[in-house]
Amino acid sequence: MLTSATHHTLQVPRTAHLHQLGSLSAETKHLWVVCHGYGQLARYFIRHFEGVADAQTVVIAPEALSRFYLNGFSGRVGATWMTKEERLSEIEDYIAYLNMVRQTAMAKAPEATLHVLGFSQGAATVCRWLAQANWPVAELILWAGVFPEDMELATVEHTLAHTKLTYVYGLQDKMVTPERLQEQLAKIAKAGLQPNLITFQGIHELNAQVLRQLKDG
Repeated sequence: MLTSATHHTLQVPRTAHLHQLGSLSAETKHLWVVCHGYGQLARYFIRHFEGVADAQTVVIAPEALSRFYLNGFSGRVGATWMTKEERLSEIEDYIAYLNMVRQTAMAKAPEATLHVLGFSQGAATVCRWLAQANWPVAELILWAGVFPEDMELATVEHTLAHTKLTYVYGLQDKMVTPERLQEQLAKIAKAGLQPNLITFQGIHELNAQVLRQLKDG
C-alpha cells in the first residue's frame, strides 16, 4: 500500500548574481540598491542608472534568484523574485539574499547612506525586505509598484519613520491605475507615511529624467 508523500525543505548553497556601477570605498557617500521587475535581468536593468553613479555614488542591482525563458523553451531569459508556489520560502530566501548584499556593500562603504529603489515586482520585493530592517534607510523609491496588499504596514512604520518615501509612475502605465494608487495612499497615510509623488509621460518603464531628479534630491 502506497503512503502519502511528505514535504521537506533543504537549504542549499547557490550562486547569486548582481551588477554594480562604481567602486565601493570609505569615500562612498551614497549606496543605491535597485531591484528589477518581473522578467528582467540585472545587467540590463542597471544600465538605466548610469546617470546616477558617480565618484561618491554606487549602484548595485541584485538579480532575482529564479530565471525562466520568456517565450517557450529558448531565447530571451528573465528573472522573478517569487511566484505563488512556496511563496513564503521564496520571500525568506530573497530577504536573506538582499541582507547579504547590503551587509557586504556596507562593510566596504560604512559611511554610505542607503537608497532603495524597487521597480514593479521589485517594489513589493524591497518593501518585504525593509519590513525586517533594523538599520536606517535614507530613501525608498517605489517605481510602478506599491506595498504588497497582504503586508501589514505597521511592520515598516518604525523602519521608514525617517525615510524619504517616493512613488513614481508613468501616466500611461496601465499597471498602475488611479484607483489602486489612491487606495495605497490612503492605507499608508494611516501608518503615518507621507510619500512624494512623481509622474512622467510614459508607460511601465524607467525614465532617465526622473532618475536624475531623484539623484539631485
